[in-house]
Amino acid sequence: MIEINKIYNESNIDTIAKMPDEFIDLVVTSPPYDGLRTYNGYCFDFENLAKGLYRVLKQGGVVVWIVNDATVNGSETGTSFRQALYFMECGFKLHDTMIWAKDGGGALGSNRCYTQNFEYMFILSKGTPKAYNLICDKKNLSYGLDKSGVGRRNPDGSLKIEKRKEASAYSKRNNWWLVVPGTEEGSSFHPAVFPEKLVRDHIWTWSNEGDLVYDPFMGSGTTAKCAHQLKRNYIGSEISSEYVEKARKRVWAEESQLTLF
Repeated sequence: MIEINKIYNESNIDTIAKMPDEFIDLVVTSPPYDGLRTYNGYCFDFENLAKGLYRVLKQGGVVVWIVNDATVNGSETGTSFRQALYFMECGFKLHDTMIWAKDGGGALGSNRCYTQNFEYMFILSKGTPKAYNLICDKKNLSYGLDKSGVGRRNPDGSLKIEKRKEASAYSKRNNWWLVVPGTEEGSSFHPAVFPEKLVRDHIWTWSNEGDLVYDPFMGSGTTAKCAHQLKRNYIGSEISSEYVEKARKRVWAEESQLTLF
C-alpha cells in the first residue's frame, strides 16, 4: 500500500512500484539534467521511470516535464528532445511543447550563441487530457471593438458581411510563460528550486480539486506545497534524506500556516 500526502525518502522507481495502475492524475517535476546541477550527487533511471509513469498515470492524466540541455564542446546535448521522444515511444502524446522564459540574466550556453534563458516544459498526456483549466490572463486587444461588418470571403471571392460575437476582455495565455525566478523558498538548501508560480499554474491547469499530484524528484517540496494550496493531494519521491527532511518541514509549515524559511 502507498500513503498519499507523503514524501518518500527513496528512489522514484521504488515509490512507483508501490502504486497500482492508473493511480496518479498529474505529474509535475523537473529532473536532474546533463550534470547542470549536482542534486547531492544522485542520478536516475530515466527509461524505467518513463515507463513506470505511463503505467501509474490515469487515462487523461498529464506529465509536466521541465528540462533543459547542457552545452558540451559547442553543441547542445539534445537530451531533452530524446527524453520527449522516448515518452512518446512509451505511449504518451506530446500534447504541447511549452517554454519557461526567465529574466534577462541567463548564463548557460556557449559564448558564440545568444544567451540561453529558457527551459522546455513538455506536456505529455496519456490520451486526451481530462483536465485543462486554461488560464485566461492575456489582455484581448479586440475587446470593446465593433467586429461587425466585412469579414472573411465567400468561396466566389466576394466579401462576407457577418456579425461576430464580442471579444472577451482576456484570452488564454500563450504557451510560453514568463516567470522570473526570485529568492525561492527552499533555495537555501536546494540548488534548483523552481518558482512556486510556475508549479501552481501547471497544477491549476492540468488537474482538479481532489486530484493526486506526484513529483518523482520532490527536492525542496515545491510541488507538494503548491498541491496543498490548490486543494490537491500529493505524493513525492526524493532520494536525498537531507532534502526530504527539509521539504517535509516546508510542507508541514504550509499545512500549519507557519513560516520556517
